[in-house]
Amino acid sequence: MDPIYLDHNATTPVDTQVVDAMIPYMSQNFGNASSVHNFGRDAKVALENAREIVASHINCEPTELYFTSGGTESDNIAILGTAEKYKHKKNHLMVGATEHHAVLETAEYLHKKNGFELDVIPVDKDGFISADSINELITDKTFLTSIMLANNETGTIQNLIPLVGAVQTKRALFHTDAVQAIGKIKVDVKELGVDLLSLTAHKIYGPKGIGALFVKQGVRLEPLFYGGSHEKKRRPGTENIAGAVGLAKTLEIAQSRMEADHKLLTELSDYFILKVQSVLPDVYLNGPKENRIPQTVNLSFQGAEGESLLLGLDLKGIAVSSGSACTSGATEPSHVLQAMGIDKVISQGAIRFSMGRSTTKEQLDYVISVLPEVVNRLRELSPIYNK
Repeated sequence: MDPIYLDHNATTPVDTQVVDAMIPYMSQNFGNASSVHNFGRDAKVALENAREIVASHINCEPTELYFTSGGTESDNIAILGTAEKYKHKKNHLMVGATEHHAVLETAEYLHKKNGFELDVIPVDKDGFISADSINELITDKTFLTSIMLANNETGTIQNLIPLVGAVQTKRALFHTDAVQAIGKIKVDVKELGVDLLSLTAHKIYGPKGIGALFVKQGVRLEPLFYGGSHEKKRRPGTENIAGAVGLAKTLEIAQSRMEADHKLLTELSDYFILKVQSVLPDVYLNGPKENRIPQTVNLSFQGAEGESLLLGLDLKGIAVSSGSACTSGATEPSHVLQAMGIDKVISQGAIRFSMGRSTTKEQLDYVISVLPEVVNRLRELSPIYNK
């Protein structure tokens, strides 16, 4: 069988329609959008058209959307930019315990290097945050709370609306990392009530190196770097026109396919979970069965270490992950699973299977057929697994 790719939460292949949309802006329509001549004007038109399309998909004004290099930069601008703006008035921020490291490490930097007060909001066994937890931690000095919309490791979809409400009672800002949610579920900034939102293209069949940050009108933040008036000085640097066009096309395709993709991936993931647990004992689903982006299946195989499982499956031609792609090589169990209170031994045997449009039932059947051999070999070697 051809290699099987089950790591779509790390990145996805670029849709051929997206490639076709981008190519003209890397060849004949190559102008700099800041140039005043015809080439520059054409590039500017393409950039602003892309901005309007992306904005329409999250229900914001085009003037509230800023193009960036991706989710990590968007997260950093949101957190560091607001911290710099509000530091003389407020110095407390809160982040969810299961956030991506782009959020967690940025918050830690503010705390350890710049003296900001930091609280990490706990989650329950499925990764959900309650408004009560926020109310216990928030103060009059809180300037920002950052809680992701859909978790990259477990797929947990937060109910953000009551959380936003709890934060806004203290006149604090709310940022959400929507990188894993955008294009997979409905994302409407007005319905959610958020002040800032990060997104990227490469998780939904778009190009790497392009993302965006929604900044609600009236929200003030400082840029991270300087050198031009691009993106209204909030993100200076020559704009990635081809990337912006690609992001817009990516979202158009995702919107047209969202319902069908969701149905297919729900059926496939439900089938996969049931079959794996029927052929192997001591296999646990990490995160909720409902309220989860369906393409994300995080399973723990007790007695089989995650990285060894990953390598064993790779030898069988199956690409999976033992957690976030940004923590590849980490020896500690996933911080997401630890925050959910999952036993360290169980969490060390976690594998994330993330499916996509190309995933088939036949591919999953092959994975199910080889899993017992790989898992049982590791369990035989384990000094702690009760055989």
